[in-house]
Amino acid sequence: MGETRHAPVHRVPVRLSPEGVDQHGENARLRALGAAVEVELPDGVTAWAITRHEELQRLLGDPRVVKDLRHWAAWARGEVPESWPMLSFVSVRAMTATDGAAHRRLRGLVAQGFTARRIEALRPRVGHIVEDLLDGLASDAPGPVDLRERFSGPLPISVICELLGIPEDRREELHALSAVMTDTTMDRAGVLSVQRSMYAGLGSLIAAKREKPGDDLTSDLIAAREAGDRLTEEELVGTLLLMFVAGHNTTLNLITNAVRALLTHPGQLALARGGARPWSAVTEETLRWDAPVGRFPLRFALEDIEVDGTVIPKGDAILAAYGATGRDEVLHGPDAERFDITRDSSRHLAFGHGPHFCLGASLGRLEVEVALPALFGRFPGLALAVPAEELVPLPSIVSNSPRSLPVLLTRG
Repeated sequence: MGETRHAPVHRVPVRLSPEGVDQHGENARLRALGAAVEVELPDGVTAWAITRHEELQRLLGDPRVVKDLRHWAAWARGEVPESWPMLSFVSVRAMTATDGAAHRRLRGLVAQGFTARRIEALRPRVGHIVEDLLDGLASDAPGPVDLRERFSGPLPISVICELLGIPEDRREELHALSAVMTDTTMDRAGVLSVQRSMYAGLGSLIAAKREKPGDDLTSDLIAAREAGDRLTEEELVGTLLLMFVAGHNTTLNLITNAVRALLTHPGQLALARGGARPWSAVTEETLRWDAPVGRFPLRFALEDIEVDGTVIPKGDAILAAYGATGRDEVLHGPDAERFDITRDSSRHLAFGHGPHFCLGASLGRLEVEVALPALFGRFPGLALAVPAEELVPLPSIVSNSPRSLPVLLTRG
């Protein structure tokens, strides 16, 4: 685990597929090149992908690595277009793009809605939503049906929308827009159009909640601002954007990836269904082995930083390659590429690390650990409707999951 690794010298950035083709294959090739590898993102933008667990964990807590866009040299030089498809990840006025006191201020306001007690209180409601979704699936049995569209997605969308007070007639549009925001194949006109639509939709939600507040997090955040607390209008919209997108996209991918993993590893599924391993072990191993957010953009170096013999220059961008670190054989052993719920999977970085650790991690885990046993309990003969190799990935450098998950619903 403490062995010294020397990265091979390479001078040309490694191009990552905007279409999300073979993320795990890309990650393996990047790990072979070193712990820090310069990669090319859409529009020729470059960043340093951190591919090893130890090195990424260290950088995620390093005060020399920040989120503030103003420290990005390429942005300051005008080399990154405003329509860059990944720009919203680094330009949004929310806690994921701030540091220090500004980050603590924003995170503190949002954290009030994600206490352990409040999350656990949601368990019965999550269970009711799951059962309603399974009833809907049963009416279409044996299928095939797209489990991503009919189960993996509606569950976290319903939960986060209820928390935020988003009415049902707005949910589908916002979900469709948020899905497009992680698409790294979009052209510039499309990127700008989606961003405008998303901000307009959230702006109208805020206006409606100002006029008629409810018992929800959106109203709470508005009240905090109106009471003289520290949210600006831009921060309010940005925070809602972050909470909505992160609050369901990650869990949507996680449920989809977990079901795919279990259906392609029947021996592992048998361990979970038989009680030999808890469903929480499925969640953690999926997070490690098939991280729902494969890479998260971006952080920036405040000074030259050496990573395992490679120097990341001051002002360069850093890409957290969670999918790559999850299969780091230095930490997880020579069988790191194998899905195995009997291993200790607790040491993964799929929810981040340090000051920016995901606030919604507990909620995501709860949803998955309610959903999986209920799904396989209702449909013990659940099976893929197409060969696993025919599943098409999301068109994204960031998100990691298939676009759809066609399954056959049988009771065994």
